[in-house]
Amino acid sequence: MIKQTIFAVAIALASPLSFANCDDFTNVELRKLRSKDTVNLCQFKDKPLLLVNTASNCGFTGQFEDLEKLHQKYKDKGLVVIGFPSDDFFQEENDEADTAKVCFINYGVTFTMMATSDVRGDDANPIFKHLGEQAGSPKWNFYKYLVSADRKEIQRFGSRTKPLSEEVITAIEKEIR
Repeated sequence: MIKQTIFAVAIALASPLSFANCDDFTNVELRKLRSKDTVNLCQFKDKPLLLVNTASNCGFTGQFEDLEKLHQKYKDKGLVVIGFPSDDFFQEENDEADTAKVCFINYGVTFTMMATSDVRGDDANPIFKHLGEQAGSPKWNFYKYLVSADRKEIQRFGSRTKPLSEEVITAIEKEIR
């Protein structure tokens, strides 16, 4: 009986109805990289988000290593790192399997990676459309957006700002307190 109750609660929490009280830009269902599974970003409600537009064949692709280090260091403190592969700058693989290989095999990424999508312009995915309106669209790959847990503040860091830079670490630590 206890197992059935726990299972019922888990199903209820995962259902779309549980996102009804999520009224911000994260209430969107997006497909994960190389998967049929989708994620509603509202499941990360009340947690700060580090959202990054990524590319597999960019001079900044090595930042995956530091993004993974951030994920490992701060995931238990509430930080959620999510990558958004994009070919907007013509540096992403054409085949999603190849993108997944770069992320998961070459760089050992364990944080959530979404399916390839646009991150700027009229065709930007809903998350990056909002980020662009509020903080400016990415001008290149590996722009990092730190979104506060209450979704009211967005800090943008350019490609050249490394994930483990003092600037990014200080901003993250302010958000997880």
